[in-house]
Amino acid sequence: MRPINGIVFVLLPALALAQSATKEAALPSLAPLVESIKGAVVNVDVQSHKGPGMEMDEESMERFFGRGPKREQLAKGMGSGFVIDPKGLVLTNNHVVEGAVSIRVRFDDGRSFDGEVLGRDPLTDVALVKLKGKFDALPAVKLGDSAQMKVGDFVVAIGNPLGLASSVSLGIVSALDRNIHAGPYDQFLQTDAAINPGNSGGPLFNLKGEVIGINTAITSVGSGIGFAVPSNVAKALVPQLEKTGTVVRGWLGVGIQDLSGALAKGMGLPVQDGAVITQVNPGSPAAAAGIQEEDVVVAVDGEKVVSSAGLSRAIALKRPESLITLSAYRSGKPLELKLKVGTRPDLENIAARSPEPSSPSAGKQQRFGISYQDMDPRLSEGLGLPQRGALVVEVAPGSPAERAGLARGMAVVEINKKPVRGRDDLARLLGEAKSGSVALLRAAVPGGNNRALIALEVP
Repeated sequence: MRPINGIVFVLLPALALAQSATKEAALPSLAPLVESIKGAVVNVDVQSHKGPGMEMDEESMERFFGRGPKREQLAKGMGSGFVIDPKGLVLTNNHVVEGAVSIRVRFDDGRSFDGEVLGRDPLTDVALVKLKGKFDALPAVKLGDSAQMKVGDFVVAIGNPLGLASSVSLGIVSALDRNIHAGPYDQFLQTDAAINPGNSGGPLFNLKGEVIGINTAITSVGSGIGFAVPSNVAKALVPQLEKTGTVVRGWLGVGIQDLSGALAKGMGLPVQDGAVITQVNPGSPAAAAGIQEEDVVVAVDGEKVVSSAGLSRAIALKRPESLITLSAYRSGKPLELKLKVGTRPDLENIAARSPEPSSPSAGKQQRFGISYQDMDPRLSEGLGLPQRGALVVEVAPGSPAERAGLARGMAVVEINKKPVRGRDDLARLLGEAKSGSVALLRAAVPGGNNRALIALEVP
C-alpha cells in the first residue's frame, strides 16, 4: 500500500471520532473570551506631520510660483489601542500617535470619537490617549501581571492589522525580556501570535482576558516573531502619563556593561550575573554615594540584577530623591551602597519637542520657528559641542530659522557678539531684536570645532 493510502486510512477514523465527539460535548473555543474583550479594542486613525514636502517638484514650483517656503504634508496612519478606563483612557504605542494633528478612535460597535494625546513615553513606546466628547458604557479591559507569564503560555492578540478591524490571532509567549535595541529600557515579550502593521498599540491578552502586553514590533525578515511591551511597564507609566503627560525616571549617572563569565573570572567574583560600572559621572548621585569604576552591581533593594539593561530598568522605576540600597562587589568583596536616586536628564530632548505654552521663551520660539534648550554637559562631548550655549532641537519648515540656515543639533553661543550661555540668554536676546533687523548668530556645528555665522532675519 502506498503511503498516501495509509494516511487516508488513518485520518478517516479520526474524523469520524471528532464528528461523534461534537454530538456529545462542544469542542474548546476561545469565542466566549474574545466576545468578552474585543469591545474594548479600538482602531486608532491618525493624521500626523510627515515633514516638509511639495506636491510639485522644486523646478515646477519655481517656474510657476517662484521660490517659496515648502509646504508641510500630513501623513495618514493607523494603529490599534484599548480602553483601560471607562472615562475614556486608551493605551496605544507612542509611534502610532507621535506628531499627531488629529486622532480618531473607532470602536467595534460602530462608535467613533476624536482623541487627544494625554501623555507619551518614546523610550518605552507607550502613549495614553483621552477620548473627547460625551460617551457612556465604554467597555474597558484590565492590565494584568506580565511577570506571571511563562514561555509557552497561550496569548491572544486583537487589533487592526492592515486595516482589518477586530482581527484575532492566537499564539504563545515565545520568550521573555527580549532586548531588540529599540530603546534603553527594552524588556519585550516575544510571541508567535500573528502581528502585522496596524496591530501596533493593540493588546496581547492572557486566557483570563487580562492585557499582559502592548503589541509593538515585528521583524521584517521572518514570520511568527512579534514583540509586546509588558503590561507591568505600562502600569508603572500610566499614572505619570495621566497626571503630567511625561515620565520622570530615576538616575545614577554611570556607564555600565554586562558582567560576562570571563570578566567574572578575571575580577575574582563568585557571581556570573550583574552590571559592571565602567564610568562614574562627576557630580552624579553615584559619585556622591562613592560608587567606583569596576564595582559590580548584583541587586537593587534586594531584587537581583542580571545585566546592565536590568540595572537601567530597575533604577528608572525608582522615584527620584528616594533612598535605595545597591548590593555590589568591589575587588571581589561584597558591599552595600546606600544612595539617593537622581532625576534622569532629558537626553533625548523629549520635552523640548513639545514646549509648554507657558514657557517664557515659547513665544520667541514660535516667532522664529526654532525650539531650543540648555546645553547639557553630558551631551556636549558626544556631539562635539561646547558645554555652554542653547541647543537647537527643532527647526520649523519654512521658518525664518530654517531660511537662515539653522539646523537641529547646532548650539547657539553668541548673538550680535553677546554671549549665549543657555536657553534663557537666547530667549532674552531674540526678544530684544527689533522687527526687520538682522541678528547675527554664531553657532557651533556638531562633529567638530566649526563655528557658523548665521544671519537671522527678525520677523
